[in-house]
Amino acid sequence: MGMHRRLIFLLLLFLLLLLYAPGTFVRATDLPDLPRVVALNEDVAPGTLVAKVNVSCSNASSSPNVTLHGIDPGHPFNPIAISADPVATTTFWAEVTLRAGAELDARQVNQYTLTLWAACPGEEEVEKQLFVRVTADQALRCDTPFASVEGDVVRVLADVAPWTPLYAVLPQPLGGLMFRLRNHDTPLMLTRRGLVLAPASGFDPSKDIQTFRLEIEVMDHHGHNCSGAVRVEVLPSRRPRVTFLELQQAVTVPEGTGPLELVTQVRASGDNVRYAILAPMAPVLFTIDEMTGEIRSTHRLEVAHTHLIVRAYNALHPTDHATATLNITVQGTDQRAPSCVPAIVVYGLGSQVPETMSPGSTLVTLRCTGAEGDLRYALEGPPASRSRFRMDGPQLQVNTTLDYDSDSADTMGFQFTATIVVMAGGQPPQSTRVPMLVTVTPVNEFTPVCPNGATFTVMETAAFGSTVGRVTGTDRDYPRDSLEYSLEGSPGPAQPFSIDTHGEIRVVGPLDSQRHKSYRLTVRLTDTHNDLDPANRRSCLCDVTVRLQAVPDQVPVCTPEVQELRIMAGVGGHQPVTRVVCQASPNGATLAYAITGGNEDGHFRLEGNTLFYLPGDLAEPRTFVLLVEVWGGPSATRRSTVVALVVHVTPQSTAVPPSTTPWHTTLRKEPLVITRTEAAWHPPAWFVAVLTISGALLLATLGCAARNLLCSNQDPGKLLLGKRWVLDGCDGHIGSKGQPCMLPQAPVVSLQAAGETQHVECLTYPMFGYGLWVAALRHGLCPRVRMQH
Repeated sequence: MGMHRRLIFLLLLFLLLLLYAPGTFVRATDLPDLPRVVALNEDVAPGTLVAKVNVSCSNASSSPNVTLHGIDPGHPFNPIAISADPVATTTFWAEVTLRAGAELDARQVNQYTLTLWAACPGEEEVEKQLFVRVTADQALRCDTPFASVEGDVVRVLADVAPWTPLYAVLPQPLGGLMFRLRNHDTPLMLTRRGLVLAPASGFDPSKDIQTFRLEIEVMDHHGHNCSGAVRVEVLPSRRPRVTFLELQQAVTVPEGTGPLELVTQVRASGDNVRYAILAPMAPVLFTIDEMTGEIRSTHRLEVAHTHLIVRAYNALHPTDHATATLNITVQGTDQRAPSCVPAIVVYGLGSQVPETMSPGSTLVTLRCTGAEGDLRYALEGPPASRSRFRMDGPQLQVNTTLDYDSDSADTMGFQFTATIVVMAGGQPPQSTRVPMLVTVTPVNEFTPVCPNGATFTVMETAAFGSTVGRVTGTDRDYPRDSLEYSLEGSPGPAQPFSIDTHGEIRVVGPLDSQRHKSYRLTVRLTDTHNDLDPANRRSCLCDVTVRLQAVPDQVPVCTPEVQELRIMAGVGGHQPVTRVVCQASPNGATLAYAITGGNEDGHFRLEGNTLFYLPGDLAEPRTFVLLVEVWGGPSATRRSTVVALVVHVTPQSTAVPPSTTPWHTTLRKEPLVITRTEAAWHPPAWFVAVLTISGALLLATLGCAARNLLCSNQDPGKLLLGKRWVLDGCDGHIGSKGQPCMLPQAPVVSLQAAGETQHVECLTYPMFGYGLWVAALRHGLCPRVRMQH
């Protein structure tokens, strides 16, 4: 009875050790918060907490190990920091933070994919992903050099022209901004578009290096603002002085000279020379071209005498100037030329001529008087102008289509010049010339055209931001192909692509050729800068196809490929046995598991990659050899690998030898053991005994035969001396004394010698055949011979 109680106690102690011993069931570390998406503004400060991830362990012995995998070396994240939960001892917190000096830019990278690898001591590791989405900052920001304390620096020469743009403030984002100059102690000017201009009078060339500082504030319509400074350094420039070639001129012109006819021309040497009339202050009869120095009449000239003072100056340095004097005399004539209103036709300053103006439209009607006889009108000038315009009497009309989108119009600068000649009869004939300048303006006439066969192919493993292709549309309006591109619909799982304004398509999301063989994108093409009215824009929708090129899946790799396990069959529900650890290629692909052999009785079941044993009516220990097939999800050609699991199951009712080391239900990480079976024959004991006895009998028989042979050779005539052997035959039934033969045909031999016949019966052993028996008999070899007279 005492021994029975002791055995029960030892059995219970063994079961307790089996249930509570550490490592009996190896549980996987868990990241229950992942996967998930975290939004992060691009203007957050370094060190900001990005995400706090829960790490769940099965014991609280020590902190888990959590690291970041699968990101570029220059990523903006610190190593994972681990902290323990003050309430739950098996729960830890992994903190993802921005490293010092990290700068986020949503226009360059708008999403980071972080792979967190976690492993608690003594537990299986786990990998899950955290997606960090970077959003653009809506606040107004100025560029770095401009917004710095010292400000941006611009260096220019002292001879730069007045009103020349020296610097442009370019805050981000652009559009709808107001600029204000904080300090006004500078000759520089700031425009409403953020341009810093040179002074209206230029810089003083006589000074050395001059420095001007502008403090500028930028504000948008939301009230956001930023500020910065610009320091303009003016460097001295050596240049020649402005000098007139002739200081005094006397010019005579005939009476009746028409408007804008050339009277004379003044010339001066120097850099950036410009011309202006100083006196009279408001010239009535003459005007000067500030670039060329040509002096022309503004009205039809009558007899008069005019004194003009002309100044030539450096446009960049107005203080560098020179003056000249002109005396212009208008002499009278007998006949007067026609006088026309307007004296000059300028169509394009206040009102432009659209390119769609139909032929035959009248631009202006001349009213000419003061001449005798009928007036005739003609057009002189370049062929391009004369082909597009015509004179119908005093009316200037459009002759043909004014195509702004043609190369010839671009060559002319979209401006056409000509001279209307008004001729009057009489002697001598008189004429008046009316200059004409017409500026043609663009009209958005054509709708953009989609490209033919816009189809692109991209690998399904393409990285975030990879270029897929460029959409190239066409537009016949000038400037040619001035288009902006946009994508209908926002990027997302159903449309993991984006397009910039230049038509370049990029990958902005995960691609899977199993779910989508191709994507159909709707791209909107909108023309720009094709009309004076910015709101007059045309657009069209284009279908773009992006095909995904599948990457063949590799065979999953499992470690180890063979496992040998021992478990004690429990009572109740199913119990875990082990996990099949496999890795797919490409990384992150979903794997499928299935038992393909060895589970005919249904004692095992796979849930994911975990094998469970289903307790049943197993009475004796049994070994199961399971084959588990692992493949990389659905595909056209399934590529799989097979893992062998050898499971020794011992029922609880079966007594097992006492052991101090319990069996684990999962395989420890040990080197792979490969068992090689060699064929060997181990005969039973009875077969060995029979073979030994048979061999001994054979050796004894051979020894006896050898002895008899030696004896007969020594005395051949002792037994049958002088006898002649006669083989009578054998009846197969009766011997010499009527006894049956030992063999089916035991021969009886008659021996004759000296007229006497003797019958000899030879009893042979069963292993001798007939031929062997006869041969032995003829040599005198017979085991037993009985002779009968």
